[in-house]
Amino acid sequence: MRVVIVGCGRVGATLAAQLTAENHDVRVVDRQPAAERLLPTGFPGAFHVGNGFGRAVLEAAGIEHADAFVAATSTDNTNIVSARTAKETYRVPVVLARVHDPRRADIYRELGIPAVSSVRWAVSRIHQMLLHRHLTPELAFGNGETLLVRSELPPYLAGRPVTGFDVDGEIRVVELTRAGCSLLPVHGLPAEPGDLVTFAVAATALGRLRGFLDKELGT
Repeated sequence: MRVVIVGCGRVGATLAAQLTAENHDVRVVDRQPAAERLLPTGFPGAFHVGNGFGRAVLEAAGIEHADAFVAATSTDNTNIVSARTAKETYRVPVVLARVHDPRRADIYRELGIPAVSSVRWAVSRIHQMLLHRHLTPELAFGNGETLLVRSELPPYLAGRPVTGFDVDGEIRVVELTRAGCSLLPVHGLPAEPGDLVTFAVAATALGRLRGFLDKELGT
């Protein structure tokens, strides 16, 4: 996965180091050349000096071929503008942003950009969302311990009871959209092809949910 990270502070640098350690292609952008010092010695990714929403530096960082973009600067305005640029101008498939002022979270939500807050858990949350990008949370509760995610059920699950997908303390089906109509699943309701399901899931169980949804019949 190629990831462009704007902002090489504590969150951006830590995330970049973690992703490169997992052999992802990471490009970091920051206005301050000195910010590169926060990256680990021998950092295998690339570091670019420039404005996080300037097209020249973003294109030099490879945004036109990026799989994901993370806006992690210390300024909400910069994060909003750079995230919008990545999403609307370059059509990056996955765009995430850090938010410092919770009152601005609605702006990201209206733009369809998942946002995370708090230095304490921003790195782990962004990392989870990148790895499980097909399960991008639509809503988070508390400090992000519980998430709401939506996913179309794979064909192999058709015919099985929807409530049977629950895992106590980790995963729970809370809504189902079928043929454009939303409903609350009742016990024994069988899944049908094309069902779009909303799961309440513990952040630590995203990998389990992804594996469940990616599983192929007979494996």
